[in-house]
Amino acid sequence: MKPLSKLFVLSLLVFGTAAYGQNKYEREHRIKKSQFPKNALQYIQEKLIDARKVRFYKEIDSAKVSYEAKFKKDRLRYSIEFSETGVLEDVELLIKPVDIPEEAYANITNYLGTYFTKYRIRKMQQQYPMLDGDTEKTLRNAFQNLLIPSVKYELIVAGKKDKEFLQYEVLFDADGTFENLRRSLPPNYDHVLY
Repeated sequence: MKPLSKLFVLSLLVFGTAAYGQNKYEREHRIKKSQFPKNALQYIQEKLIDARKVRFYKEIDSAKVSYEAKFKKDRLRYSIEFSETGVLEDVELLIKPVDIPEEAYANITNYLGTYFTKYRIRKMQQQYPMLDGDTEKTLRNAFQNLLIPSVKYELIVAGKKDKEFLQYEVLFDADGTFENLRRSLPPNYDHVLY
């Protein structure tokens, strides 16, 4: 094999893998309570005293498997994500644009306006990532809906870049500074019969 063709094959492998890493192939499906990790289930039963409509989900990503418990508490919609072994990863809270500080929201919309020719925000979540292994502090911050420097904003956006609308997951920090963008698959509608 010629050195030039070896270089071409190597660059194809490297850049092909990098492009693949920017896509989020994720499927979430509802599971029974008995299929949820036992230590995570026990933790939820201890901490979520006044939660309503608790539902359990398994999320299969292109890189990992995680479990999520979604519920309503104090008129807000939460989701707590656990690893496959039942370790708390983050707590998310469904929010609206008015819940984000004005300056941070201006930074977010400015980024979206420059990156996409047209966009529509489908879902906004305030994310409290696990810090220093302190699950109590992470839960307390989330349930009090505190605006702390470690909070992140995760948006599901339908955006038009070239000719078609695609769905993206965009992550911003507490100041509205862009952190990550991944193309995601639309929700799974396997249950719908045509």
